[in-house]
Amino acid sequence: MWYLVLLNARFNFYEGVSGAFWMGNKKILTHYGPRFRYTNVVITLPPPEYWETTLLDPMGTFNYETIPGYFAQDRGSAVGIPAVRLISKTIKIPARFGLLDDSQDRWTRFVTHIEELNKTPDRNTKYKVIFFGRHGEGFHNVGEAKYGTKAWDDYWSKLNGDGKLVWGPDPELTATGIRQAVTAQEAWEIELTFGIPLPEKLYTSPLTRAMKTCEVTFNGVLPDDKRRAVVVENCREENGVHTCDKRRTKGYIRENFPSFDIEPGFTEDDTLWDQHTRETKASLAQRAGKVLDIIFENDQEVSHGGIINGFLKCLGRLPYALPTGGKKIVPLKGSF
Repeated sequence: MWYLVLLNARFNFYEGVSGAFWMGNKKILTHYGPRFRYTNVVITLPPPEYWETTLLDPMGTFNYETIPGYFAQDRGSAVGIPAVRLISKTIKIPARFGLLDDSQDRWTRFVTHIEELNKTPDRNTKYKVIFFGRHGEGFHNVGEAKYGTKAWDDYWSKLNGDGKLVWGPDPELTATGIRQAVTAQEAWEIELTFGIPLPEKLYTSPLTRAMKTCEVTFNGVLPDDKRRAVVVENCREENGVHTCDKRRTKGYIRENFPSFDIEPGFTEDDTLWDQHTRETKASLAQRAGKVLDIIFENDQEVSHGGIINGFLKCLGRLPYALPTGGKKIVPLKGSF
């Protein structure tokens, strides 16, 4: 089954090293090898201080392994893959979303291989493909660019704006951010002509910038009955202190995004955001693991800056600095 997860993200990545790595009672593996098969195992691990608190707890129910070798982003860069030059000049989406295979039947070949993996007799293993998407530019991104990251983190991010820009709580997309979402939409339309599999389930952060990006990106790409994204609390950006990461009410989401479903147990007000405490990277990675568990446990069909950083950390993946509005596809193996 194919999934799209629309997220909020900040990126502060580290170079990895090779070696055996266990996280709690879970072994995080990354396979590297020729396209359509993998031959050896490489574990990528940031410096110890990045993981120290995470080692105390497993991140989710399943053991997750990524399956690199298909996409240029797997090696930490999409260099060599021409960018899609569409409406937005502020985002460069790699052609084919970075898929290395440039043949006319590239997506058919990719899907066939994932389907073959799922024919394994091991009932405790599933293979799924996740399309990660970062939201388009929001007014908080403009604010950080205006004042610089240090001044933003130390002072401006704790305010709702500067008298000219409003970035909190929960800022809207800028005009550039909307164009970036349209660019992503057009990139999908191009690849549809080559048979790219559409996401069968959409998950989105409850922050406005992510929900709006999702809405614009798949308008006209997915039929109406397939565009009912599920709003998931744990898909949100690392929270606390920064006003841009405080979400709006459940009532606001229902009123402004009536075509979206909201996960059970979603509270009316934001109970996670704390004015004085910033969420740790370890907590962020644990939340990411819970989202992966939702995908692997609840959806039994077999065939898809911040929280993306958490997903990659949870999976032991090499870093890839996804820009606002960017997309990244990750084939994933889950076993228990």
